[in-house]
Amino acid sequence: MKSSVLHTEKLCKTFSNSGIQQHVIKNLDLEIHKGDFTVIMGSSGSGKSTLLYALSGMDKPTLGKVYFGDVDISGYSNDELAVFRRKHCGFVFQSIYLLDNMTVFDNVMTAALALQKNSPELVRKAEELLRKVGISEETWKKYPNQLSGGECQRVGIVRAVINEPQILFADEPTGSLNSASSFDVLDIFTELHGKGQSIVMVTHDVKTAMRGNRVIFISDGAVVGEYEMPPYGTDDIKKRRDGLQSFLDRMGW
Repeated sequence: MKSSVLHTEKLCKTFSNSGIQQHVIKNLDLEIHKGDFTVIMGSSGSGKSTLLYALSGMDKPTLGKVYFGDVDISGYSNDELAVFRRKHCGFVFQSIYLLDNMTVFDNVMTAALALQKNSPELVRKAEELLRKVGISEETWKKYPNQLSGGECQRVGIVRAVINEPQILFADEPTGSLNSASSFDVLDIFTELHGKGQSIVMVTHDVKTAMRGNRVIFISDGAVVGEYEMPPYGTDDIKKRRDGLQSFLDRMGW
């Protein structure tokens, strides 16, 4: 039986727009299993990104609980949430938030040193990870505006995983990339998952969703369906795609 890395109880998120209450997440119970690559899908406005932000502690729920292991983080202050995210979470977004005034290497090291770990050890780890994702040494001293979108996203992944987060969150990580760069980035996610990394990713793209082993479909802020697959690369790709597409069709995708 899989253990839980986080779960929610009656999670609700409401926004007020000109005095009108918009209930984006509604009494949602969800369990994220350790070591799973969980994909969240849904139509535009379904609440999938809002759910990701609530799960990761980037936004507080209006009602309900978010548990990281056995710890309820939904009542944390903003400062406590910031510390929690640094210690336990990694983030990869569609918009790649690298610091423009820092080199590639400094961007990675700044994230690592935020936890005040051993600097020489981190330098070696940063070098290893950058090489692993295909960022050559001559690129390490470049600035983000000198890199392609795919290169920036790979640097962003290194920055997200260098502290060995217990869970990696990704919001449309390939949304602004071309096909070749998207494939490279997804290969990195697949490799991370193969090594046991817990991942929660929001996407609208079927090819991207195929990399997961569990797909959660939400509609109007509620889970309306789930679909499980073997780890990517261990089954027939066409069968995998057809099975996922059939599930999405049933969900009204």
